[in-house]
Amino acid sequence: MIKYPVYQPALGGNEKKYVNECLDSTWISSKGKFIGEFERGFEAYVGTSHATTVANGTVAIHLALLALGIGPGAEVIVPTLTYIASVNAIAYTGATPVFCDSLKDTWQMDPADVRRKITRKTRAILVVHLYGQPCEMDALMSIAREHDLFVLEDCAEAFGSLYNGRHVGTFGDIGTFSFFGNKTITTGEGGMVITADDTLHDRMVHFRGQGLAKYREYWHDVVGYNYRMTNICAALGLAQLEQANTFIGKKRRVAEWYMRELQDLPVTFQHEAKGTRHSFWMVSILVPRPTDRDTLRTVLRGSGIETRPVFYPVHSMPMYSSIFQRYPVAESLGWRGINLPSYPDLEEGSVKEIAGVIRGFFDTYLKSGFERGSVEG
Repeated sequence: MIKYPVYQPALGGNEKKYVNECLDSTWISSKGKFIGEFERGFEAYVGTSHATTVANGTVAIHLALLALGIGPGAEVIVPTLTYIASVNAIAYTGATPVFCDSLKDTWQMDPADVRRKITRKTRAILVVHLYGQPCEMDALMSIAREHDLFVLEDCAEAFGSLYNGRHVGTFGDIGTFSFFGNKTITTGEGGMVITADDTLHDRMVHFRGQGLAKYREYWHDVVGYNYRMTNICAALGLAQLEQANTFIGKKRRVAEWYMRELQDLPVTFQHEAKGTRHSFWMVSILVPRPTDRDTLRTVLRGSGIETRPVFYPVHSMPMYSSIFQRYPVAESLGWRGINLPSYPDLEEGSVKEIAGVIRGFFDTYLKSGFERGSVEG
């Protein structure tokens, strides 16, 4: 029996009220007042000109790539340490994903490796703000300007994260977000694309709605997609957005509790870089060796504590491994990382209990001869 899930949404706001209002209105599909209210609220929250709701975070990335004109023959640089959707969306367009390695401290894409991967076919950099820590946007935007590349920010895990006081997603040409049930704010299934560019906004709205022509009813002038969000999902999203600052504050506090309780153990946390606000979508730790991860997860599971592994590097997966590649930092992170229970309503006493199980594991570990503080680079 699971006592502490790795994540669960907090639904104690106006969710029921807004959804019931939506049901009473009978506007339950892709039209209704909550869609516009959610979009306008999101624009105000992150500080952008245009926010457009979509069906989920994966189609948000695909829609953004389509709007940028990415297709066959193009290359898009993307970190290998990411959720598969970031890479699959590139493949959907017929473009080629080109992987880059990660930084040891923040776990984010390595700007120096991005620069090394640029070729005459490179058209865009897909930035992924992994687990809520922002990437080094100054360096990445500088590279993009130097080589005349598009920048797409995948903020699925980083809603509310800040870089130099500015929300992630607002640096590149387009930012994308996910509102799956385990995200910082949720609509059950859903996503958002944002941009400050009027033309890109118009293109994304056009593709999102089956390519419907703007001024002619039931006339379609491009191959479009049904990527729209429902009014019911938007009703949930609006209620969640009203609580966003509370959720982020609670999640940061949960991370602080874990760091305090585990500070003298041989585990490493993802680093919050100077000048950033990490939203801690997931509190993640690295264990000393890859062989330790599954053992610790088994011990935690035995105490009713659910965890999950840090993402496996995508270059190691069958459909993207036809060419042998090595990304040593991403591989080390991917083999040693564990996501701990990280939901906003997790209480301090619960974190102490989870930390106690981890401490017990390492106490046994240390007695077996493991040297405290000896962690793989």
